[in-house]
Amino acid sequence: MKFAYVYDHHNASAEWVRKDLYEWLTDIFETPSIKMKPKCTDVIRTHVFAELQKEGWALNVPLDQNVGLTVSATSDDMAFQLQTGNMSRAPYDLLKLQYLFQSGRIEMASLAVPTRACAKKIGSNLANFERISKELELFSRVITVPILLIAFE
Repeated sequence: MKFAYVYDHHNASAEWVRKDLYEWLTDIFETPSIKMKPKCTDVIRTHVFAELQKEGWALNVPLDQNVGLTVSATSDDMAFQLQTGNMSRAPYDLLKLQYLFQSGRIEMASLAVPTRACAKKIGSNLANFERISKELELFSRVITVPILLIAFE
């Protein structure tokens, strides 16, 4: 697995740089030992969550006690979401991050997804960077949380 590129939604890159976390976050995806092949999503998730936990991030954080929705990880005023599943889950991820932002729980977020080519290698109809970045552009007045969209391959 390797880091490919980012989409900077509402100046999120500057926020991650300001906190001195941009390089750390993108480096999580520089892991040549993880090969992109069918059904490798468990290996990707295990690696990413281990890296976040090593830095003190809380994992699988509930949005609300009465609803079964979680975000992959949080730390201070930041949230991180990893999406290696079906494309239909990506809008929920954006909605969860926006909810955390509007409720004052976070100031910035990151969402990591495979590139379109990578998504095709590891499964079918998976969330991918190219589609999500276009949707973030389209809904820029609706999804206002600064999101660093990370592409890996």
